[in-house]
Amino acid sequence: QVQLVESGGGLVQAGGSLKLSCVVTGSIFSLNAMGWYRQAPGKERELVADSTRTGGAGYAAFVKGRFTITRDNRKHSISLQMNNLEPEDTAVYYCAVDHWDGRAPASSTYWGQGTQVTVSP
Repeated sequence: QVQLVESGGGLVQAGGSLKLSCVVTGSIFSLNAMGWYRQAPGKERELVADSTRTGGAGYAAFVKGRFTITRDNRKHSISLQMNNLEPEDTAVYYCAVDHWDGRAPASSTYWGQGTQVTVSP
């Protein structure tokens, strides 16, 4: 079992920046994809950005070059630097990791508790 601890959410004005962090703890064997998702009120959860174990990164179209995901395999962590935030970015942001424990036939996805990001006009 692994646990995800997120930090860094908060309230910011439009055009401002926030950095989210996520650390994975517990019995870590193999972390595969790691990423950030978000869910706004009344909407489905959506992918924001993700990172492969070898350092590849992907972003949702709405990011438009404003966000950067960074992964540190030694520290089992990822972060999301968010710049030029817009009110539409207001949501609960979740960290997610795909972890294989070395014994199960397949990996499992684990989620953080979520951190609120609110962007005021």
